[in-house]
Amino acid sequence: MSEATAVIVEEDQPTFATLGSVDEYLRFCQEYDASDLHLATSSQPQWRRYGNLQPIWSNAAILTPEDTRKLAYQFLTEHQITELETKGDVDFAYSPDFGRFRASVVQQRLGIDMTFRVINPRVRSVDELGLPDVVRTLIRYHNGLVLVTGPVGCGKSTTLASLIDEINKERQDHIITLEDPIEFVFEPKGCHVNQREVGTHTESFAAALRGSLREDPDVIMVGEMRDLETISLAITAAETGHLVLGTLHTGSSARTLDRVLDVFPLDQRDQIRIMVSESLRGIVSQQLVPRTDGKGRTLALEILVNTPAVSACIRDGKTFMLNGVMQTGKNVGMITMDDSLRHLYTQGTISQEECLSRAEDKVQMRTFFKS
Repeated sequence: MSEATAVIVEEDQPTFATLGSVDEYLRFCQEYDASDLHLATSSQPQWRRYGNLQPIWSNAAILTPEDTRKLAYQFLTEHQITELETKGDVDFAYSPDFGRFRASVVQQRLGIDMTFRVINPRVRSVDELGLPDVVRTLIRYHNGLVLVTGPVGCGKSTTLASLIDEINKERQDHIITLEDPIEFVFEPKGCHVNQREVGTHTESFAAALRGSLREDPDVIMVGEMRDLETISLAITAAETGHLVLGTLHTGSSARTLDRVLDVFPLDQRDQIRIMVSESLRGIVSQQLVPRTDGKGRTLALEILVNTPAVSACIRDGKTFMLNGVMQTGKNVGMITMDDSLRHLYTQGTISQEECLSRAEDKVQMRTFFKS
């Protein structure tokens, strides 16, 4: 381990040879706080640290097609190898004795590519993540829809796991999680917890969600609401007495609601707007922004709470007005993404460049910097 560590910091070393197994790379990612590992044909081994994708060692050897094939076939099961060879890709949770990782192995033009997301073995609490108290309020309902949104790699799964763990500690309910793949493993605390993996325990999110409604659940976590049937079933479940938590790859509350409504046919949208306006509890949109001190990333949050004003905007199809409603709803815990970014910049946590590049209203943000 010490020789490899020296290679990371000393760039005048000879070419660093390919390691013997995927596990050795994954151990480095854990040790140096990387969030993702990329082992791609015709590329150096790379990792994502604090949001930046870069080679692990500047003098590492380029991975050949033979290297990536050998590395992949060493840790894949026979069933996964068959799926890779027939379908061209395989996604699963990989759990060696030192950690847990979300793995994606694909075939592409040059050879095999492998990507791993490092999963923290411990579910972090709401307080550790720096989530405000209003988030706890959202999950104390016994029915309704709570959405956690943001781009890929912004910590949605970590936030969702924290919320589920909070429910697990506070209640005595039946929790069902539907994931692809299972990331965080929940040990029962006050609740009975069932975790199902798409592709392993069920064929799709929609099929698992349909089945879960017959399993006497109180809380349902949907790892990704990606199609019409899944979104429709989630809204129905929220209306029929279940608390549903889900994720979407959207950057703001308004775009989240537009995405949810736009998947439905035009002749159904008026009805769906009414259903969502009544069942929605809140939306947490987030980004992870690099810190100016170089010590990782910090969380920027937009929080929408369903008040009568918010409900009216949704029901009337005026989601463009939600930003103004959130500005006036600070007393109930609402905050816009731009306000969150401004707060982090004012504290000196993030740079002006990051603040501006991630802002929703860049004209207003430039005015803020000039004032």
